[in-house]
Amino acid sequence: MIKPNKKIVTALKISISAVLLYFVFTKINYTDVFSTLKKTNPYYLGLAAFFFIISKVVSAYRVNLYFHLLHVFLTPLSNLKLYALGMFYNLFLPGGIGGDAYKGYIIKKEFPVDTKRIVAVLVLDRLSGLLLLFIYACLLIAFLDVSFLNAIEIYAVAAIVLSIVVFYVLTKKFFNYVLPIFWKTFGYSALVQLAQLISVLFILKALNFESNTVAYLFIFLISSIVSVIPLTIGGIGSRELTFFYGATLLNLDENTSISISMVFFLITAAVSFIGIYYHFKRPKLQTKS
Repeated sequence: MIKPNKKIVTALKISISAVLLYFVFTKINYTDVFSTLKKTNPYYLGLAAFFFIISKVVSAYRVNLYFHLLHVFLTPLSNLKLYALGMFYNLFLPGGIGGDAYKGYIIKKEFPVDTKRIVAVLVLDRLSGLLLLFIYACLLIAFLDVSFLNAIEIYAVAAIVLSIVVFYVLTKKFFNYVLPIFWKTFGYSALVQLAQLISVLFILKALNFESNTVAYLFIFLISSIVSVIPLTIGGIGSRELTFFYGATLLNLDENTSISISMVFFLITAAVSFIGIYYHFKRPKLQTKS
């Protein structure tokens, strides 16, 4: 049962998503967008979905490393089932129990772990992913031939180093118990975001877009960061808005940009929907002996 205040928050998120989508689609030729989507190459679309799934499998493994630190030794299969259910809740049931909140609730219910620590590791897992999105975005700035971005290349490189140092120092100060896996989780986060970038590359191939690849990848990374802000339903609307304005700033085709965003969302939704199976048949969490 969703509490009244959560119902209000959900209604607001739905409203914001609807307003943002309406705004974006009044600024583009949606007929061209849907025409482009109809011509999608299924072979490359399948590869895009494959690498997206790979990113989620690696992400699930990353969060399991955090669980192991709390002496919750979930088997890879049990953890993957719980992760799939979390994806479903994150995208389809944001007004009720969010995916991360549900995972924390189940882990706390099934195992004798400290609530603050389970919340902390789930937050750190998210922040680790955001850090790598930021790092990849800064790296791509060096390959973009855009005047206002070329002027900040040196600052982008400095920001990479600074962000890693700050994240490490804060982790050491407030969550020193996760330091043994700091660089492991950092490496897995790099693999997660790399797999998603490859997924977007295949989306571009599927849509027969061969030019301005780096620019579209850059917009995708920024949109992924923006979509984490909990103002919309599953990032719907905020991602499309970022793709639209990103294309405008980088002198790209807005219709193409929105097409990429829509395909990526459809892949995300299709993969996340797999978790509905575990909504009706709750996974039994097994641990390693």
